[in-house]
Amino acid sequence: MSKRSFASDNNAGVHAEIIEAIRNANDGHVIAYGGDPITARAMELFHKYFGNDVAVYFVFGGTGANVLGLKAITKSFHAILCSESAHVHVDEAGAPEKFTGCKLITIPTLDGKLRVEQIKPMLHGIGVEHHVQPRVIQISQVTEMGTIYTPQELKTLADFAHDNGMLLHVDGARLANAAVALNATFKEITADVGVDVLSFGGTKNGMMYGEAVVFFDKSLAGDFKYIRKQGMHLPSKMRFISAQFEALLSGDLWRRSAMHANRMAQVLGSELAKVPKIKLTQPVESNGVFATIPKEYIPVLQEKYFFYVWDDAISEVRFMASFDTSEDDIRDFVEFVKQIVK
Repeated sequence: MSKRSFASDNNAGVHAEIIEAIRNANDGHVIAYGGDPITARAMELFHKYFGNDVAVYFVFGGTGANVLGLKAITKSFHAILCSESAHVHVDEAGAPEKFTGCKLITIPTLDGKLRVEQIKPMLHGIGVEHHVQPRVIQISQVTEMGTIYTPQELKTLADFAHDNGMLLHVDGARLANAAVALNATFKEITADVGVDVLSFGGTKNGMMYGEAVVFFDKSLAGDFKYIRKQGMHLPSKMRFISAQFEALLSGDLWRRSAMHANRMAQVLGSELAKVPKIKLTQPVESNGVFATIPKEYIPVLQEKYFFYVWDDAISEVRFMASFDTSEDDIRDFVEFVKQIVK
């Protein structure tokens, strides 16, 4: 097996309990497109965690979840306000703009988090026909910088959005990591604070594939079943996504995996901070470690360990821990770093 990298939690394999759930689901014939008992049980788990009134739709991947969720709540003359580091802006190849027709308005942030005072100046054109109309505040929880919104920060954004005729959309690819870091339930950092639409991620927390679009107001879902089909994200053999979510949510697998990844990042961050020429650039709040390393050392390190350069201008890199990152992985990597970065 190849050496574990620190590039992305997407690079990790699939948790053994998820593999077992897929294997168990592979028995006989069931009704396709979600009409099976496994999907029904998975839906009940989403209601348990997020509230009985939510509408839930499973899709294949995170970009599809974000794009289709945003499309359901916007019209082409709307604007989506997001951080300049947001996944919808940086890592989705323009798909949100292509499929929603909306303009993404990006806002610079040092830590990936949007704040009301940054958003207010973007609302000057409301009601003016010459300008796109702000419709959605779009954030990530965990942010792309590894930072986490507190429940109060989320509520402040949601209240501001609603007071100004907007909605709050959350890219929750790493929502499990945020929940365990905050010692909060999923509901406490979504429904209870006013989130309108959520992309709930499973892939980064040990699933093989599969995400969920969660509407906290069913009326916002509208014709989403048609939007999902047109968007090519209606799984015919949905039971294999549903089985993964059932395994993730029926016990504490989601919590165990996210908590372990967060803890490994804490260990990695604390060890790297001891290397004199390495400086952490963000607090380690979830499963990501951001740091600056002198540029000349990065290619040498990457020959043995794969990781991404986050900001080439300041020689900032990103290291991600996963559910399967071990302390031995970290020890070996840090020892190698100490040999190179002198």
